[in-house]
Amino acid sequence: MVKDFPLPSHPVARPAHEAARCAAEAGRFWPYHDRLFDEQPRFDRDDLIRYAAAVGLETGAFTRCLEARAFAAAVEADVSQGRALGVRGTPTFFVNGKRLVGAQPFAAFREAIEEALGDGAGKRP
Repeated sequence: MVKDFPLPSHPVARPAHEAARCAAEAGRFWPYHDRLFDEQPRFDRDDLIRYAAAVGLETGAFTRCLEARAFAAAVEADVSQGRALGVRGTPTFFVNGKRLVGAQPFAAFREAIEEALGDGAGKRP
C-alpha cells in the first residue's frame, strides 16, 4: 500500500500527490506516479495536466479533480498517520510494523518479510 507523505520542504509536492490520487481514480496511478518521478520537481498546474494527458488520462475530468482538490483531505490523512508513526522523510517503508527508512537493499526487505512471516519463511521449495 502506498501512502502520501509530501515533504514540507517541497512546496509543489502536495499538489503532485493530489494529482496522483486523481490519476488513481481513473486507474492510472502507476504510470502517472512514474511520470512525476521522472519529471520532478516540475509540478506546476500545467505540468501536472500535461503529464495526465501523456499517460492517457482524460484531461477535463483530471483538471476538475485537481482544481477541486478532491483528494486534499486524503493526502492530509496520510500525512497525519505518517507523523503519528514517526515518519520524518521519504522513502519510509513498514513491513508488519518494522520501519525501513531510506533507500534499502533488497536484502533488508527480504529479512523484514521473512521475520514477519516467522521461522518457516524462506524454507519453501
